[in-house]
Amino acid sequence: MKKIITAFLLTMAGVSFINAQDALSIVESARNRITSDTVSRRSRMVISAKNGSTTERLIDQYSKDDASGNARMVIVFQRPANVAGTRFLTIDNPSGGSDRWIYLPSLGKIRRISASESGGSFMGTDFSYDDISTMDRDTALDDYSILREENLNGAACYVIQSIPKDNSYQYSKTITWIDKSNYFIYKSEMYDKRATLVKVMDISDYRDVQGRLTPMQMKVSTLAAGTSTTIYMDIIKYDDPIPDSVFTTTYLETGRAK
Repeated sequence: MKKIITAFLLTMAGVSFINAQDALSIVESARNRITSDTVSRRSRMVISAKNGSTTERLIDQYSKDDASGNARMVIVFQRPANVAGTRFLTIDNPSGGSDRWIYLPSLGKIRRISASESGGSFMGTDFSYDDISTMDRDTALDDYSILREENLNGAACYVIQSIPKDNSYQYSKTITWIDKSNYFIYKSEMYDKRATLVKVMDISDYRDVQGRLTPMQMKVSTLAAGTSTTIYMDIIKYDDPIPDSVFTTTYLETGRAK
């Protein structure tokens, strides 16, 4: 009997390992589905309040990895006037951890974003600083498992749970729906430290951009607050040259690339 139980436990451990490996492979396929040296975007960010009122912001976003594989991104607010000239830089290290800075014209100086602020609201939106970096989050930082398979948006999807290895991350787990046929990500649920569902991210409107099927709309809803922020991609360009000087605090301060 002891041998049978031991064999069963070993078999189940093997199944669990295979599930984890398959889940990791699926997530990596979804994350790496689009490849490019650089990405340039112009987007409209629509913030919806609980009472139904909305405010709109126009932003430019530039992304380019450095030679060490660090994911770098700059966001520049163009309008309205009260946020125009605000610039944000994040550099995500593949081994974990991010360096983030923001330039606020009203203060006339750069402020570093501390690790304790990573779960805070990004410029009054439903996105946190961590949410901004979610798609560039290294897969090695989480443990993955396939919860089930089900249909979403008329497509058969893998439903995958990710649990951060580091307890300092703002979410205790994330559950993501990934299309089985093309690895499109359609939805993510984010849970706080008490395992309560706090946010839902919906990704939609996939279109062909330079031969790459690209999501043109991303919406994050904060359930308790009854608010949401939707990003509409108006322009996306892949592989356009972006000077490395854009991804520096000097650029944040001056708005000029050398």
